[in-house]
Amino acid sequence: MEGCRLAVTDLACRRGDRVLFRGLSFELNAGEALQVAGPNGTGKSSLLRIVAGLLRPFAGTVEREGSIGLVDERPALDEHLPLGKALAFWARIDGDNHNPPRDGEVAARRADGGESPARVTVRAASPLHRLWRSPSPSRGGLGLDDLLDVPVQYLSTGQRKRAALARLLGQQAAIWLLDEPLNGLDAEAARACEALVAEHCANGGLALIASHQPFALAGMKSLHLADFIPPLPGGEGIEGWGSEAAGLASAGGGGAPPPNPGSSPGQAPPPRGEGL
Repeated sequence: MEGCRLAVTDLACRRGDRVLFRGLSFELNAGEALQVAGPNGTGKSSLLRIVAGLLRPFAGTVEREGSIGLVDERPALDEHLPLGKALAFWARIDGDNHNPPRDGEVAARRADGGESPARVTVRAASPLHRLWRSPSPSRGGLGLDDLLDVPVQYLSTGQRKRAALARLLGQQAAIWLLDEPLNGLDAEAARACEALVAEHCANGGLALIASHQPFALAGMKSLHLADFIPPLPGGEGIEGWGSEAAGLASAGGGGAPPPNPGSSPGQAPPPRGEGL
């Protein structure tokens, strides 16, 4: 696996006029994992999207070495395709080492009473072969064997999550960003997910996991977003202004907070809730 590293320094996230967190710093190297915990609305998903480069931080920097794979509530699979074909589509884009089966090969297997085109197609993809070899998560797979012919739009929440993990495996990315990876999974599938992350880290990858649920992974670090929430109104008067203003306040520098990007000089910041 390619080398990987992830470093976040003094990160702040602002949505509308509200700063969700500030002063957030951590570093992960190959083989390491970090769980970011916190209740809904504290910025866990926003943090992952900032790290992935999909959102711009309000302050701070993100340094990444290695390719990134993100799993969130959107599996990025064609809703109208059978799951097998949807996964095989991404396997080709991700630079899979195996060629997809030719039409003649599919037709021959169908004539022999063999597998459907969707199933044959996904069997040609690697490393996705591990996903149908065992129909049960408890036996080392994701339990997708019986779902390869089912259109993605008919999958349940848990089945979609398992399909998203299959898509992540196909990316062969060094940095895994997992947003509530256990949501919708039964106990058996949750243990399989934890095992996949453990194997990924053991092979030299790293994982950043945003979840309010316990995640069993030996040696995993933890971080609580509640420790990085700005003061509430009436505190130091710096809520919504990020870590730079916090530094001024803690140093006793006084003065007005930095101007709101959406307001004119001398204009008061908008009431809480506007622009969200």
